Amino acid sequence: MPDFTNTLVVGISSRTLFDLEEEDKLFKEKGIIEYRKIQREKENEELRPGTAYHLVQALLNLNKLSTTNRLVEVIILSSNSPETGVRILNSIKSLSLDITRSAFTGGEKISGYIDAFSIDLFLSKSEIDVQEVIDSKTAAAALILEHPTDFNASQDTVRIAFDADAVLFADDSEQIYKSEGMAAFHKNESENENIPLKEGPHGKLLKTLSKIQQYMDTTIELTPLRIAIVTARNSPSHMRVIRTLRDWDVYVDEAFFLGGISKDKVLKAFNAHIFFDDQDVHLNDTKKVVPSAKVPYHSDSPLSKQK
Repeated sequence: MPDFTNTLVVGISSRTLFDLEEEDKLFKEKGIIEYRKIQREKENEELRPGTAYHLVQALLNLNKLSTTNRLVEVIILSSNSPETGVRILNSIKSLSLDITRSAFTGGEKISGYIDAFSIDLFLSKSEIDVQEVIDSKTAAAALILEHPTDFNASQDTVRIAFDADAVLFADDSEQIYKSEGMAAFHKNESENENIPLKEGPHGKLLKTLSKIQQYMDTTIELTPLRIAIVTARNSPSHMRVIRTLRDWDVYVDEAFFLGGISKDKVLKAFNAHIFFDDQDVHLNDTKKVVPSAKVPYHSDSPLSKQK
C-alpha cells in the first residue's frame, strides 16, 4: 500500500487537465453513442492543455526535489467510461506526464471516491461534483474556470495563490462583513486579533503545502513552491491573518492586503499557476490573466443562501 501521509494528492477531472470543451458539447448535443464513436476515432490524437495543465505539470516536477518521498501524486478522476478514457490516457503518455493512477466512473458520482484515493485537492469543471466535495468536507475542492487568453507559466516554480476569508479561513468574518458592513468587520477582527481564525475549505490544503515545502532539499524560503495570500483585507484586519498563520505553523512566501484594490494585476505579477477565490466579482477579472478557480460555500452556509 502506498503511503501518502507526506504527499499532496490532487484529484483532477479530465476536462480540467485537458481542453475537452468541444467533446463535452458533442456529448450534450449528440449523446453518448456519438461521443463514444468520436473518442474512439481520435484516441491517438493528442489533447490540448486545459486550464490546470500547467499547474499539474509544475506540481509533478516537484518530485525531482525530494530524495526521501514522492511530494505530489496526481490522480485522474473522470466520469468517462474506461473505453472513452483511452484518449485521455494516451495523451498523458504522449505528453510524458508522471500520472499513473486514474478512475473512470462511467457517469457515476466522483465525490464518493475522494476519500478512497486520499485526495487533498479536487479540481473539476463540474459544479455538482465540486459542491458535493465541499459539502462532504473530505477535501479542498474548486471549480476550474476557462483558460486565460495570455498566460505564460513559470517553468522554475509552482505559484499558488489563495483568497483568505471563506477560502483559507471559515466564513464567519465574511458573514459579518456581508451582513453588518466594513466597520463592523474591522472592529471584530481588531478585537479578536489574537484569536486564530477557524480553518476554512482550503485551510488543510495550505497546511499540506507548507509541509511539502519542508520536505524539499532546500530551506523553506528558497523552495520552488511559492504560496501567496491575495486578500481584500487591509489594516487593521490584516494582523489576525498573520497571527493565524503563525498559530498554524504555516510559511507563506507573499501576502497582499489590498483593501479593495483589484486582484488581477497583483496575480499577473505573481504569475500564479492557480488562484482560489470564493467571489465572482474577483474571479471575473483574475480568470483573464491567470488560471483561476471558484471555491463554493458550504450548502449550509448563510453566504450560500445569499447568492
